[in-house]
Amino acid sequence: MGRNTRKRRMPLATKAVAASAALALGGGGLVWANFYASAHEENSGDNRTRSAGAQIATIQCPDVGQNLQDVPEKARAGVDEELAKLDKQITEAYARLASTRQAQAGDSGFVQNAILGPLKSKRTAALDRIGINIQRVGGSAPNDLGLLAECKGMAADQPNAGDGDNGQDDQDNGGQDQDNGQDDQDNGGQDQDNGQAPDDNGNGAAGPFADDFVDINDVQPNSRDLPNGLAANGDTGSTGSFTTACGVNENDLFNSDNIIVAPGVDNGAHHTHDYVGNQGNTAFASDDDLANAATTCENQADKSTYYWPVLRLQDGTQEFDAGDLGGGAEGNVGKILKASQAEIKFVGNKQGDVVAMPRFIRIITGDAKAFTNGLANANTSFSCTGFEDRQVTDKYVLCPEGSQVVRTSNFQSCWDGQNIDSANHRDHVAFVQQDGSCPNGFQAIPQLQIRLVYDVPAPTIENGQVQNPYAVDGFPEQLHKPITDHNDFINIMDENLMNEVVTCINQGEDCT
Repeated sequence: MGRNTRKRRMPLATKAVAASAALALGGGGLVWANFYASAHEENSGDNRTRSAGAQIATIQCPDVGQNLQDVPEKARAGVDEELAKLDKQITEAYARLASTRQAQAGDSGFVQNAILGPLKSKRTAALDRIGINIQRVGGSAPNDLGLLAECKGMAADQPNAGDGDNGQDDQDNGGQDQDNGQDDQDNGGQDQDNGQAPDDNGNGAAGPFADDFVDINDVQPNSRDLPNGLAANGDTGSTGSFTTACGVNENDLFNSDNIIVAPGVDNGAHHTHDYVGNQGNTAFASDDDLANAATTCENQADKSTYYWPVLRLQDGTQEFDAGDLGGGAEGNVGKILKASQAEIKFVGNKQGDVVAMPRFIRIITGDAKAFTNGLANANTSFSCTGFEDRQVTDKYVLCPEGSQVVRTSNFQSCWDGQNIDSANHRDHVAFVQQDGSCPNGFQAIPQLQIRLVYDVPAPTIENGQVQNPYAVDGFPEQLHKPITDHNDFINIMDENLMNEVVTCINQGEDCT
């Protein structure tokens, strides 16, 4: 076993993006770009002159996939391919945004005319093809699909919970005019006068920034306020558990595919994943391929695939993927940190028994695009060992000496009883409600809980800049925000093992 490093064929458009990224990277290969500093910025103590053209940190586009809830099964392959193209288009536009700061500084209309306008045209064509794919098999495409073509410029602030516009203020002039309704923020020492985006974090990478970190001692116990990711188990109902030991990716199986969201698409994730369990997980694997693959799980009847974006330390290390798409060529830079522990547990439901989950069910928890999408599907939490009653979703944590970073994911544990997937990869499952019950029409299945523990050198923050930060891999335009952390699962347990899991949980036993 080893890294999945198959040679990727690069079409001309992709080569152009890689070339643009290479210009931004410079000779060392570590730095993705200095996204925020104006070409005319002058340093003289704390006095800096910034151009108004350097205000846009990233690109915000409507998430088309989340808006497609009724795609006929026969159309899904074609639709998924077009959705992957939309993601690639955003990546290309973002690369251009990052490499044209001087032009933006000299022309207030540059971003709209040279980046957002052409992007809208490309997205319109892809959306038309999505509609054709759906109609070709007798389905009905949403009438307002074309309204999802337009993208905006976006500042580097965190999205706000409950904001109907995905946490973003209205942004006129192609997203460049961001001085309307925005409060001045010192953002942990990062100057954002008049809504301008902050400088980079000191190593030139596209985040994270000082304001993305919080001392765990400053997090209040039991203060996590997102509705998603509640632990389904409790003192009543089905109180047992089943733990499966699958290692911490000792085989170094990495790739930037996503078999759930972008099946059949090379580099569909645009970031690198860790894999434990199933060893056949690529974008091109069929269910039969997965069923016949090897597994790292001690119980060989568990061939499920468990995968998540890698955690990296931005310390200048040239990883194996430093020049690859999904890796350094898309801003995912630095040393990959392997978890010291990967605890994978299935638990019950507060209200009653659970039923077996179907084989090959796909579940995604969290949202890799939560920074631009808003918080509707955000999940997962960061904490520190010894402080795990303190969970935070929109910050990375600074742990005291002797404490380790913890990433926790509690998956959706209600199933519609029929489907192993859905068009937007969300609607066939749901989170438990506050009282632990499932929404009407859904039934409780074992809840997957994944706890990852890391030995992470503590970053240092001085003068509003963070040195040697750690961050999850992500889509380049998401700026490595912690809110974008996510986790993926495909159940490939055999029937006998799944029945054992259900029996243990419903009888209140703790099994391994």
